[in-house]
Amino acid sequence: MLDALRARHNDAIGSILLYGSCLRSGDLYDGLLDLYLVCDSYSSAYDSRLTAAANWMLPPNVFYAEQRGEGGVLRAKVTVISARDFRRGCSTAWFESYIWGRFAQPTRVVFSRDARARETVEQCLLQASRTLLHNALPALPAEGDLAGLWERALALSYGTELRTERAGRATELAQAAREFYAQLSRQHADSLGFPFVVYDSDGTPAYRCEVGGLRRRISRLAWWLRKAQGKLLSVLRLLKALFTFEGGLDYIAWKLERHSGEEITIPDRVRRAPLIFLWGFFWDLYRRGIFK
Repeated sequence: MLDALRARHNDAIGSILLYGSCLRSGDLYDGLLDLYLVCDSYSSAYDSRLTAAANWMLPPNVFYAEQRGEGGVLRAKVTVISARDFRRGCSTAWFESYIWGRFAQPTRVVFSRDARARETVEQCLLQASRTLLHNALPALPAEGDLAGLWERALALSYGTELRTERAGRATELAQAAREFYAQLSRQHADSLGFPFVVYDSDGTPAYRCEVGGLRRRISRLAWWLRKAQGKLLSVLRLLKALFTFEGGLDYIAWKLERHSGEEITIPDRVRRAPLIFLWGFFWDLYRRGIFK
């Protein structure tokens, strides 16, 4: 599958990352693989100028891919982003948490063109977790256990998007990688720009953070703005996926059913004219609680 994806994008892929539920479960055939392709540039990764422009204007682009192997059929949601946008998206240069919120969680580098590409993407991943801590801590309690810290931090990021996952996903992520997040906390303790201490409290990793009242108020406002911005961008990315994602409507329905447990039927009028009728369809799903 990785070879096919690299060929599809003109061998302009420097690194490929795997994260998400399949990585956590260890079963690559359980649902969709979440793959991120970090490319040299959009113009080099696509033959179509329109597709490259769409990726540049509102990164990233999302596609579907599948590959039959000995164990069955691998199915993947493939996301394409340039090295420049990935580097900026993992840093404080991006106000939106779309990239740094995702890649603060465990990620495996499944392909690198060379040692330099791998080192670059690993530094970006490390920066993503630092960015999440830097932005989340001022909005969280001044002290507590580390698992609770990361649960709340991930929940803040999840809250900025239209999500279909059941409640408690942030708790699941934090609990599944407790030692990973404890290591990250210690790694970044001295580089956040404000006092942050990690210590053991009766054998449980805990933290203490000193942030002034003004900074806390600014942080809460920033997260409110991220939530408003992120919901809008989520809708725009879904609309874009209708044109870049083969079978995009059916994928959206499948994902909603998988996470909500409710049957989702795409009306014929939405299939015929999605740009006209999709808005009302999404609004109905939102009122039903399918989107959050």
